[in-house]
Amino acid sequence: MIPQDPIGSSGSAPGLSRGQARGLALEAGFSEAGLVALPHANEARDAARFEAWVEAGRAGTMRYLERKDDNGKLVRAQVSAPFPWARSAVVCFANYNCAEARSTEPAAAETGWIARYVWSSRVDAKGERRPSDYHKVLLKRLKALEARLHEVAGEFEARAYVDTGPVVERALATAAGVGWTGKNTCLIHPKLGSFGFLAVLLTSLEVTDLVPAAIPDRCGSCTRCLEACPTGALVAPYEMDARKCISYLTIEHRGPVSAGLMEGMGRQVFGCDICQDVCPWNWKSLLGLDAEMETRAELVNPSLEWLAAMDLAEFERTFNGSPVRRAGFEGLRRNVAIAMGNSGVRRFAARLEEWAEAADEGLREAARWALERQNNRNEE
Repeated sequence: MIPQDPIGSSGSAPGLSRGQARGLALEAGFSEAGLVALPHANEARDAARFEAWVEAGRAGTMRYLERKDDNGKLVRAQVSAPFPWARSAVVCFANYNCAEARSTEPAAAETGWIARYVWSSRVDAKGERRPSDYHKVLLKRLKALEARLHEVAGEFEARAYVDTGPVVERALATAAGVGWTGKNTCLIHPKLGSFGFLAVLLTSLEVTDLVPAAIPDRCGSCTRCLEACPTGALVAPYEMDARKCISYLTIEHRGPVSAGLMEGMGRQVFGCDICQDVCPWNWKSLLGLDAEMETRAELVNPSLEWLAAMDLAEFERTFNGSPVRRAGFEGLRRNVAIAMGNSGVRRFAARLEEWAEAADEGLREAARWALERQNNRNEE
């Protein structure tokens, strides 16, 4: 039942209550949601942390995070910079957890790992299973939420974003009481864990009720995520150096990967779930039951041989509408080459020898490293 408390009940500027925002977000198809008034209490602190992180170079080559406004301030540091009219943010959580294997469980040496969030698919009108891009799925839901809010609140300004806007979703989610920021820097919900997408609807509506009770940090003395990160990207509790993060290296980074990081990348070919798979808050978290984001079985522990054999046309057919396209064809092959080198499977040598002469520098260097690693292993 959607809460029926009035919006803008005083007859002045329209407003929005937390109960109303959460109810309408759940109605739109999200698993959880919160509302925060802007600017929120910890905005200056969060902005300072983000600025320090960028200035330290930890964003790597993600230059869009370094974009500044006309006043020289980082656009993403504070919502008020790009959106001075924003008075509230509805932060929505979409659960993508599923019952399939974890990346940390035993698997065949011939297989790679594609991050869990990429497995999403849906059945189309013809009854065929197709990849589904969570950006599009959740943006549609945000737009439905916005439309419902217009029905009850009238006209107001709004912007909807799923990973694409100049906002730091995790900081807003923490401020909205959706969860706490874990030592692995992921947002953790006490019942849903951290396998969730964040989507944000900024509005010019005032928040009509009290500040939400923050969910306390429940990581305690646990350091499993820091200990499990194979490339040392979690440099300290709550601190991530993206330049060492496997998700960054396999998705955002272009060109050659540092030789010192390739061994730690293991069999990850797109994204990484290790720090979440070892987190106790994900061991018994609720599963997502979303018809638009059901698992594509072929992407769970995928065959490295299958991925390597794809030409550009098959890559496009297989991953059309999937986040995997962000890595690009050559980027995915580079990642597969690294996974082959780490696999210890000798029959991959022929493919790696072919790629060792590739025109793409990233693929070529990865294949040569992989061959050397296999040769060194055979000599041991």
